[in-house]
Amino acid sequence: MTTQLALMVGNSRLHWALLINNTLDSTWDTDYQPESVIQRIAESSTVDDLPPEIFPPHHKREKQQQIIKKNSSPLPLLLASVVPTQTALWQTYPHIRLITLDQIPLKRLYPTLGIDRALALWGAGKQWGFPILVIDAGTALTFTGADANQCLVGGAILPGLGLQFATLGQKTGQLPQIETHSVSLPPRFALNTSQAIQSGVIYTLVAGIKDFMTAWWELFPESNIAITGGDRHLIVNYLQEWDSAIATKLIIEPNLIFWGMQKIAIDDKSQLTNSP
Repeated sequence: MTTQLALMVGNSRLHWALLINNTLDSTWDTDYQPESVIQRIAESSTVDDLPPEIFPPHHKREKQQQIIKKNSSPLPLLLASVVPTQTALWQTYPHIRLITLDQIPLKRLYPTLGIDRALALWGAGKQWGFPILVIDAGTALTFTGADANQCLVGGAILPGLGLQFATLGQKTGQLPQIETHSVSLPPRFALNTSQAIQSGVIYTLVAGIKDFMTAWWELFPESNIAITGGDRHLIVNYLQEWDSAIATKLIIEPNLIFWGMQKIAIDDKSQLTNSP
């Protein structure tokens, strides 16, 4: 049995996965880490050896420990990143496979397309078929779609929920910082500043998401639409209250990026097996 770590370096967090025999076993998030922690990971041959900053003890299960006892040091690492400074830092790891845009078998990708968007799109399409639209509700809110020929149709990027709230608090003199947002829709016409901010951000964002979904289905009526990212449940809750019919059509899946990485790892192994 083979075990490897997968790491997606996001805009604000590190997103981790454990792959066992190229099957997604578990996922978790951590803060960015200094080079000293990367060195400690490089010295680990089992999950049990990983520093707690990377793999907290409650993630360590007997099954995982038994499976990877025979791995040599260090644990293999699949890496994708949207942060160039972090990419350079992690490339010091000795047993690494960096996934880049040119390795994703989608057509008509443009050079500056985020690797996270491309991986999520590939993972979703391989799971549910093409055409497919992926909504990633993370630090940025993105829409990325591909047609039946696995060709990129295009997409859009805007600030996510948290970023919109933070920007209003940081870039204005009198508006408060909104730390959290309600799981339910706020009053549309608010009578205090905090709720007015929530109303403006949330209703505008959800209206835009609904509009993008509707426009996509006009192009591809039979297409699935999947949503991922840290704010996915909030977005779906808001859509459910606004328009339950459209909300129920969304597929909720937090691990699309890792599904994309997993598919590429499997394809690589298959090519090696079939090579003369």
